[in-house]
Amino acid sequence: MKPSIVLVGRPNVGKSTLFNRLTRTRDALVADIPGLTRDRHYGHGRLGSKPYLVIDTGGFEPLAKDGIMYQMARQAQQAIDEADVVILVVDGRSGVSALDKEIANRLRHANRPVLVAVNKSEGMQHGLVVADFHELGLGEPVAISAAHGEGVRVLIELALEGYPEPGDGEPAEGDSIRVAIVGRPNVGKSTMINALLGEDRVIAFDQPGTTRDAIDVDFERAGRKYTLVDTAGLRRRGKVFETIEKFSVIKTLQAIEEAQVVILVLDARQEIGDQDAHIAAFIRESGRALVVAVNKWDGLDSYVREQIKGALDNQLTFIDFARFHYVSALQGQGLEPLFHSVDAAYKAATINLSTPQLTRTLIDAVARQAPPRNGLFRPKLRYAHQGGRNPPLIVIHGNALDKIPESYRRYLEHLFREVFKLQGTPLRIQFNVSSNPFADKQAPREKRRERKTTDKAKPASGSPARPRSAGKVAAAVKTKRPSGGR
Repeated sequence: MKPSIVLVGRPNVGKSTLFNRLTRTRDALVADIPGLTRDRHYGHGRLGSKPYLVIDTGGFEPLAKDGIMYQMARQAQQAIDEADVVILVVDGRSGVSALDKEIANRLRHANRPVLVAVNKSEGMQHGLVVADFHELGLGEPVAISAAHGEGVRVLIELALEGYPEPGDGEPAEGDSIRVAIVGRPNVGKSTMINALLGEDRVIAFDQPGTTRDAIDVDFERAGRKYTLVDTAGLRRRGKVFETIEKFSVIKTLQAIEEAQVVILVLDARQEIGDQDAHIAAFIRESGRALVVAVNKWDGLDSYVREQIKGALDNQLTFIDFARFHYVSALQGQGLEPLFHSVDAAYKAATINLSTPQLTRTLIDAVARQAPPRNGLFRPKLRYAHQGGRNPPLIVIHGNALDKIPESYRRYLEHLFREVFKLQGTPLRIQFNVSSNPFADKQAPREKRRERKTTDKAKPASGSPARPRSAGKVAAAVKTKRPSGGR
């Protein structure tokens, strides 16, 4: 499972700056204003081949009793309870405060690994800047600068100690395929699992938020083992009020990360909203194979069904690689084809692609439609090979590939998906620009050419040639007479 790292600390110590540094994004707002971050913010990070989930929190004031600071403290405390590792961010320029001590006291009772990151330590002696923070009693502090990146790698290496290198997402022989069932609350996820199992294995109730944790259910179908993961419903943060439900969000995100295939359940009787699109986007960003189940399809007339299909086409075009199934979990309709698509999506996500076949497909694609010119030059695509699985990664080598537009990348993605039948999984294409092996020799050669050009411009004799004055040229013209004159 991808470990979760939670950033906590008093307001304005640089948590959001560190969040942006760890995720290599600008998703968190950063300004010199205390209390700018209020809700929890989730993001992805990677150290080498080790991925992790990082959570930014608002300013933590444990003693707050009401108002927005109390709500922010609740959010931070909930994130701490969910965390695998907690990083307490403190301000190295202002020293230890009473609030830092109170937060450290809370963390000592949280039964979670804690690291102290002394931020804003650029230009200072690290031994001196961390000395005061030993009194927090949370181990050896680490001096960092989130704004400049100093010490951040050392901090994350300490946070990820003990977590193994991830595999390629394919279970070993005899293991089961993990299938996470996700969606908004009350769309019928638990009902679908019970219908697949043929028994009431999980609680299914007509009330949003019945499921509050990710529940693993093992079963076997057609000789193949599966692990179904029933997850809590994901809703907009502004709609999440209950404390226990907030605990469930990170569990659902981790279930998506850990799964080989995700079934996104939509409610045909509710409008397809932005939250459905956000969940689908998170699944695509995570690189998981995807199957979409539009539930509660029974009892709808043909006109409503056509309207729903049109809305899906308009709002979920970015997951056009996924197969859509229209099912009724309560009636058990359409579930058999659904799992055929699960098997196909898993097979596509873990497929092995040979280099000769990829290269031939690439050559055919360029012959059919060459990449557009960029100035005087046209990018040249030479060969392709597979760079990873789950999701499949195709690496293309050539010249000037950094000039290829996004539209041509989508053209290649569509063609590769069609040729190799990669239905149900995201496909990633990476362009590697070949380096010029003669780049180091070109500079001396150009210097020699410049020297030759300069030498040709000089006169042959050692003394410089003097230009003839205008008067001498005019006198020479006058003395020149045609033959046969007087």
